[in-house]
Amino acid sequence: MTTFTFSARAAVSGMSALVLLVSGCADMSDAQRSAAIGAGVGALAGVAIGDSGKSAAVGAGVGALGGYIWSTQMAKKKAAMEQATAGTGVAVTQTADNQLKLEIPSDISFDTGRAAIKSNLRPVLDQFAQGLSGQPNTEVRIVGHTDSTGSDAINNPLSINRAASARDYLISRGVDSHRIQIDGRGSHEPIADNNSDAGRAKNRRIEMFLAERAVAAR
Repeated sequence: MTTFTFSARAAVSGMSALVLLVSGCADMSDAQRSAAIGAGVGALAGVAIGDSGKSAAVGAGVGALGGYIWSTQMAKKKAAMEQATAGTGVAVTQTADNQLKLEIPSDISFDTGRAAIKSNLRPVLDQFAQGLSGQPNTEVRIVGHTDSTGSDAINNPLSINRAASARDYLISRGVDSHRIQIDGRGSHEPIADNNSDAGRAKNRRIEMFLAERAVAAR
């Protein structure tokens, strides 16, 4: 049976009170309310983990950093990406934490062992970049992946270079470079069996994420 400390019980009670209090503030926008709840719950979660002020500070950071929202603009962006990628094999989804995710397979993105963007990927990236200048609170993250053929010494930099190629293309289409983060996972996060040609093709991919943060109250 789980036993809560006094601080943990107080934190849980505080979380509930915070949500009720912030939700009832009529002069706050939905975005501001979402940000306040995210940061506050994060701080209280830090108290529940530990009693020190350091824990509370860390919790507040985690809560605020996770404060993605699914706005009308994000919904429109998802619809536009679904239309632009119809029939291409690109999967367009909304993640559990309100990010727009594009999973782009190798047959329209990169040739085997190469990091140069294929022509089929350019219209997808063009649509992705379109309108982002009007969404200043959005962030882009691009993650490259490979199949298991070859060693980490080859696959790890290849996955990063593929993400970098997509980033550079977005920058050429006017997306602020400071809003884009890239990463490469090599062959370490497969989504299919690497023992078949079809499985390896699925694993050679890039994933693109678009996230919008709540606007902080002024």
